[in-house]
Amino acid sequence: MTAITPEELLEELRRAAGVVTGIAASLSEEDVRAPSELPGWTRGHVLAHICGIANAMARQLEFAAQGESIELYDGGYEGRTHAIEMAAGHTIEEHRADVDAALDRALRAFGALDDAGWQTPISYRGGVVFDGGLALWRELVIHATDLGTGRGPETWSRPFCEELFTFLAARVPEGQRFVLQPLGRPAVSLGSPGGRSTAINGMLTDIAAWLAGRTPTLGSLRATAAADGVDLPELLPWPAGVPATR
Repeated sequence: MTAITPEELLEELRRAAGVVTGIAASLSEEDVRAPSELPGWTRGHVLAHICGIANAMARQLEFAAQGESIELYDGGYEGRTHAIEMAAGHTIEEHRADVDAALDRALRAFGALDDAGWQTPISYRGGVVFDGGLALWRELVIHATDLGTGRGPETWSRPFCEELFTFLAARVPEGQRFVLQPLGRPAVSLGSPGGRSTAINGMLTDIAAWLAGRTPTLGSLRATAAADGVDLPELLPWPAGVPATR
């Protein structure tokens, strides 16, 4: 898999932000109160969460630029959840204004970075600013799909799917190895090298969607172990840390 550069990541962030703002601009008052693809959440909840993670990541960068570290969400996970519930019922105009402001703040923070700035430590998962950029990219692309307006995982790009393979390798249970075999692409192995092996065959975006806990849209996935068809294996929870994607 080809690693993405900071310059490419910045362009991906801008592109993903444009998709989210475009979707928000298309929603009506009725739409924003309707269920999203996430159980128990309306589209308003998803938009509120997008605002929350964008603002949270922006402040990671703002504090890092001053040589300071701060937790991802003000008030931690409870603070995150409270803020989402408080904002979920906003009008569509309020949601649009909040989304525009949060994404503009985040993009300005990432856009102001020099080469060294991308490697500045932040508190998010004990990583650096570049890791925070990858996280925001995942959030924007996946939650654009969760808004349930017809933009499914089939729209996810090859670089994005490959980033998910890397990040979500942590969902492979201990002692197991998943051999991902996307159609027309090289195989990718995740998990324990000597573990029990399961091959997952299907479209690139479908495999990525399954790993991310979303519904594949282009066709059925097929799992095999020792040349026999088996059920798709169980996955571990989303990687540890403050849950960033519901």
